[in-house]
Amino acid sequence: MITLGIILVIIITWIFIIRPWHLKLGATTRELKLGLPGDEIVKKPDFNATRGISISAPLEEIWKWIIQIGSRRAGWYSIDWMDNAGIKSSYEILPEFQRIEIGQFIPFTPDQKNGLWVKEYKEYEYILWSDKENNGSWLWYLYTNDDNKTRLITRLRTKYAWKSIWIIYYLIYDFGDIIMMKKCMNGIKKRAEKALHNNTL
Repeated sequence: MITLGIILVIIITWIFIIRPWHLKLGATTRELKLGLPGDEIVKKPDFNATRGISISAPLEEIWKWIIQIGSRRAGWYSIDWMDNAGIKSSYEILPEFQRIEIGQFIPFTPDQKNGLWVKEYKEYEYILWSDKENNGSWLWYLYTNDDNKTRLITRLRTKYAWKSIWIIYYLIYDFGDIIMMKKCMNGIKKRAEKALHNNTL
């Protein structure tokens, strides 16, 4: 009975406190309300997260790190043993992954079978990925704020397949996404700021 009570408290805490917090980690009130590219793709998403981080580097420097993201590409700057087959995410700009085009596949898993496609982009401003069924979209958005700092915003919107075996994956992803995304965004910040510092020495 005690164990059941503890589980119930954890579930309630997750749903009403932790989840709402992590779905908007680092984003300002203004950023949460922004209408951004791709918002129209997923109707009534079960997972709708807008996260933000300030980076002391120009748009074009940050862009280079985002454009090469992907499993068995530059990695995810996150937990490499989990999302990049144990290969360390790159600390360098990789010329072979600096190309972007509409319809390009971005692999999410080491076997290269799962991922999203580049739906649209505007150089140094945003990259929008989506799936083929309009059940998932992921936006990387850059802008310069009033303090002349670059803001990196990610907006991830997903509709869950509740009647599919994939729901197990979705629930794990719902719980673990904040760890991956926080580390990923900090990884981009660290790399972009370090590269800028090295280039100005």
